[in-house]
Amino acid sequence: MDAGSTPRLHVQIAHHLRELITSGDLRPGDELPSEAELCRRFRTSRSPVRQALTALRTEGLISAGQGRRSVVLSRASSQSFSTLLSFTEWCRSLGVTPGQWTLELARRPASEETAELLDTDPAAPVVEILRLRSMDGTPVMLERATFPLDVGRHLFDVDTDACSIYEHLTSRGIELYRAEHRIDALAAPAEDAAVLGTDPGSPLLRVRRRTTDLRGRVVELADDRYLTEHATFTVVNTRTGTAGLHHGRGTAAPSWTPEP
Repeated sequence: MDAGSTPRLHVQIAHHLRELITSGDLRPGDELPSEAELCRRFRTSRSPVRQALTALRTEGLISAGQGRRSVVLSRASSQSFSTLLSFTEWCRSLGVTPGQWTLELARRPASEETAELLDTDPAAPVVEILRLRSMDGTPVMLERATFPLDVGRHLFDVDTDACSIYEHLTSRGIELYRAEHRIDALAAPAEDAAVLGTDPGSPLLRVRRRTTDLRGRVVELADDRYLTEHATFTVVNTRTGTAGLHHGRGTAAPSWTPEP
């Protein structure tokens, strides 16, 4: 969905229901409106409604109906690898318009710490980018990313104020296969606070990411710093499956949610 375009009806319906769930208006255990009610509300046939409900089931937000109304299961939606990696895709999944302002894009020698994390030679050239990210025009996150030169050089060929870096690198044949996320909190440094429009020392939610390709080579180091009122992360566990990391929007505290 391009900025400024109107989303298809099933996307609008899914976004409406997702907002009711993530805001707490619909809580785990609550029934969703029936298909007939949603058809009347959106003046549509059952097909877009069923597409929207299928999307929410895929995200793990609601149960399968099986002849009855679907029930809310969780406030945290499952997301694909690409959505967790890409701010742009996360915004699109929420039905909001992503934005970005590039504050710096530069080629420079790697610091000793960066060279070690990238498993490259000390002072090897890298590309670093700093961007302010927004949702519907509201600043929510400060993004720092570092790439080996052969990966990062592609950023000089595109307007980084008008694109998703993830999508652009993927289109250039860069493999983004595995990402390790480390999540913590920090007090906003004065320079970050000034850009984000908050007070120095205010809490920020920091997500540090190390992304590798299929061969295990590190192709990205990222440090994303969110205003806490705009992002949450929930880890959902099952006894029979692996843990899933879910990226949400809102003021609810991050949580560990065991599922039987």
